Amino acid sequence: MTAYLLDWVNLLGRWVHMITGIAWIGASFYFVWLDNHLKAPVAAEDTDKGVSGEVWSVHGGGFYHAQKYQVAPPELPETLNWFKWEAYTTWISGMFMLALMYWYSAEIYLIDPGVADIGKPAAIALGAALIPLAWFSYDALCKSRFGKNDTQLALIIFAVLTVIAFLLCQIFSGRGAYMHYGAMLGTIMVGNVFFVIIPGQKDLVKAKEEGRQPDPIHGIRGKQRSVHNTYFTLPVLFVMISNHYAMTYGHSLNWLILIAITAIGALVRVYFVARHKGNASPVTLLIALAILAAMVTLVTPKTTSLSAIDNSLPPVSDDTAFAIVSTRCSSCHASQPTQAGFQVAPQGIVFDNTDDMVRQAAAIHHQTVITKAMPIGNLTQITDAERDTINQWYVQQSR
Repeated sequence: MTAYLLDWVNLLGRWVHMITGIAWIGASFYFVWLDNHLKAPVAAEDTDKGVSGEVWSVHGGGFYHAQKYQVAPPELPETLNWFKWEAYTTWISGMFMLALMYWYSAEIYLIDPGVADIGKPAAIALGAALIPLAWFSYDALCKSRFGKNDTQLALIIFAVLTVIAFLLCQIFSGRGAYMHYGAMLGTIMVGNVFFVIIPGQKDLVKAKEEGRQPDPIHGIRGKQRSVHNTYFTLPVLFVMISNHYAMTYGHSLNWLILIAITAIGALVRVYFVARHKGNASPVTLLIALAILAAMVTLVTPKTTSLSAIDNSLPPVSDDTAFAIVSTRCSSCHASQPTQAGFQVAPQGIVFDNTDDMVRQAAAIHHQTVITKAMPIGNLTQITDAERDTINQWYVQQSR
């Protein structure tokens, strides 16, 4: 019953996280688009009122006219809409999911003894410490002298992210490392909103109400942090779906794949932001595609040829292979899983008998031999010899 209830909590948590994330990212992308499409106001009276740019749009059968003020309108409107709760709710629901999946079930999703044999309390403590440490370090870096040069700052941030990605993949399971990397970036993004962007906007409103000139530092910092959030968005979205693709987190160079995806996501956003402004260069997109092609080539699994199999060994029977699969895989992949935390078999894949195993031979081979992503966290302690046996059985099946 506990596993059943946790499944519902997991489902609802993911749903909320997805809904609020769409709202946050959608609003963020829209305002980036809006800011980059503003034109000088046509009407002289708008310029006199302090309007610095405007844009006309059509959507859903209606026309929209958006204007941006250089500082603030002569009179503040009675109703002023703020965009912040989407970000806050996305982070809260995301942290809830991180705690539910990767901390509560750390022995399944976070710890891999084959990577680092650490205890559950230590793993949770390290994962939890990363979140605030990342924000305070990033914030200090932005406020330092390096923060005055955007290009220099971007290169330093990317270098630090590379180191963090490498270290996480030496401590946690591939899935756990990826998810904590994404949680770190998401925390930085929401920290930018909560500690920098919204306070700056509040000061702008307060300055207008008090009839004083707002501090320009808020606008400078807010713009810088908004740009960072834009470039972090696509890498975070990748992390959210990465647990479906063991070829990434399960690879021996998973940290390099993660940082390559980060670079690709940032470059794609650079291209589209420039495209909004009408001066996009295909070079940025071509670099992203080149990195993607290099990564795909790098992680291409090496197929086992028939000649690589030791023909002096006796053939591996279905029963021999099934003995391994039933021992190492069926605790989760069964009609009635026995592994704690699993109400049903992941993705509905079961190995109740040899026929089930033969039908899923390619998937078993890919997950246990090629990527070695399964058993998850090597909970059942499959050995290299057993993986070799599965490999030989699969190649024989392919003859």
